[in-house]
Amino acid sequence: SDLAECVLPHVEALAIGCNVSRVTVVRMVAPLHLYGGVESGLPPEERQRVEADSMGVARAYLDRMVTRLADMGVSAQPEVLFGNIIDSLVDYADKNEVDLIIIATHGRSGVSRWVWGSVADRTLRAAPVPVLMVRAPGSTAGI
Repeated sequence: SDLAECVLPHVEALAIGCNVSRVTVVRMVAPLHLYGGVESGLPPEERQRVEADSMGVARAYLDRMVTRLADMGVSAQPEVLFGNIIDSLVDYADKNEVDLIIIATHGRSGVSRWVWGSVADRTLRAAPVPVLMVRAPGSTAGI
């Protein structure tokens, strides 16, 4: 997303400045969930098709991000993860010797944060490694 792309200059600075040998860009694809549980009425093949399409779209997006990073002089690999966003990311970091997670944040606070939650905050609390949170341009500051 445009929000997530605000981390790219930070990835570039760290990767080049610290001579990082491996950068992985990750996109999460959550299992299909429709309002009111409507997805449970879909035939299994249709659900699998929709989820596979989502995985393909995610992979194409990551391929573009890998190209952008290459243009910045950073070698990166794409990784599409499927499942619960936080659990999948934490599991990936744990199993793949990740040193640092860089994630964008909306900077929501108050009711908006309560309603929408904060993937960045939950990642920070659950991750087995340090997390660098980058506030997206245009985000409002707040606690």
